[in-house]
Amino acid sequence: MKKLLMLAVMLTGVLWAASPVAADKEVHIVDRGDTLYNIAKDYGISAYQLMELNDKQSSMIYPGERLELPVTLNESQIDLLSRLVEAEAKGESYAGKVAVATVVLNRVESDLFPDTLRQVIYQDYQFTPVSNGQIYQPASQQSEAAVYEALAYQGYDNNSLFFYNPDKASSAYLAAKEVTVVIGDHVFLR
Repeated sequence: MKKLLMLAVMLTGVLWAASPVAADKEVHIVDRGDTLYNIAKDYGISAYQLMELNDKQSSMIYPGERLELPVTLNESQIDLLSRLVEAEAKGESYAGKVAVATVVLNRVESDLFPDTLRQVIYQDYQFTPVSNGQIYQPASQQSEAAVYEALAYQGYDNNSLFFYNPDKASSAYLAAKEVTVVIGDHVFLR
């Protein structure tokens, strides 16, 4: 019985350690006396970015209000996203790489997609480099820089959730979406 209990404890620890790191969605619950400026300062972002992330027209906040915070990533998550950007936007401009990274970060924040970076990237049939193995190739410094810029850019974008190259793919589903920007060979949509 002791061995069985010990095995169960060890298995629980292994499963907990192997679960995906949830980077990702963070929320601040406003307390009495909080200000938008102080909350932003505590999280190392600007008050304007906090307003943009939450579609606020003014700095008025109320106790109990939930404020979305930018997605934060650890080193391994930055590497994963950089490798996806490298594979998806190889040959595209730096701006195109930032836009691809931004789409992934927007998906982490969206209720339409999974809540963690890893789950978004590995969601079935979403990113060709996952299915063809290109995601396992190293990222360039430019792709990594694009990821850092996309992290800093959260809240200031056009809320794109999709992108595709119309010369390589077509989709009635995407054709019904609103185009937010075209960068190089990619069309970005929401």
